[in-house]
Amino acid sequence: MVAGGGDGSLQLWDTANHNAPLRVAKEHTQEVYSVDWSQTRGENLVVSGSWDQTAKVWDPALNQSLITLRGHEGVIYSTIWSPHIPGCFASASGDGTLRVWDVKGGVCRLAVPAHKAEILSCDWCKYDQNIVATGSVDCSVCVWDLRNVRQPVNQLRGHTYAIRRVKFSPFTKSLLASCSYDFTVRFWDYSLNQPLLDTVEHHSEFVCGLDFNLHIPNQVVDCSWDETVKIYTPACLSAGAHSTTP
Repeated sequence: MVAGGGDGSLQLWDTANHNAPLRVAKEHTQEVYSVDWSQTRGENLVVSGSWDQTAKVWDPALNQSLITLRGHEGVIYSTIWSPHIPGCFASASGDGTLRVWDVKGGVCRLAVPAHKAEILSCDWCKYDQNIVATGSVDCSVCVWDLRNVRQPVNQLRGHTYAIRRVKFSPFTKSLLASCSYDFTVRFWDYSLNQPLLDTVEHHSEFVCGLDFNLHIPNQVVDCSWDETVKIYTPACLSAGAHSTTP
């Protein structure tokens, strides 16, 4: 696995030998806030996003970055590979923009002024290469169709503090989850007129991490500043409560 650190380093670890990292690379000049491993077939790359406003792409040897991408005018909080398009990732920044990058060309293909506040998280839809969600300090989640970014497909409101993470379901096309500094995790179906499916409030502090299980449909894990990790299936996603058809 690969980890990003507050000292600007990336570390490659073998979980079978956890005494020391296999590799350490330190090119970022400030904290590494995001790191992601590519998912597309035949590709094995890592992308990192940093408070130094750059994104870097690496091969797993971490000897030296393959490319450094500049363009954001604020901290990069999130870098996520496209699950569909090789050599393509999205980034979200404190400058309020969502950007889509072409690694082979070394360029930003699309810059979306997605929020009028910092964007702390973004994620790709697992079933549609054109759909990306962003979560912002403005308390909203926006779902974007990259073919027409003049306005979001849907704007999901309900959180009362900054949204720390957004994640699309790996089993249901229009389902996504968000967690927030308001102590809640919320589940949405962005295709509906009333998209909020459920609000889960089982933490006593900021909820800062969130993901879906790739192997067990509708199982979710989240973590909080209250020092707990919770694994659960929300009521709205229990058997029969919501379709799991892509």
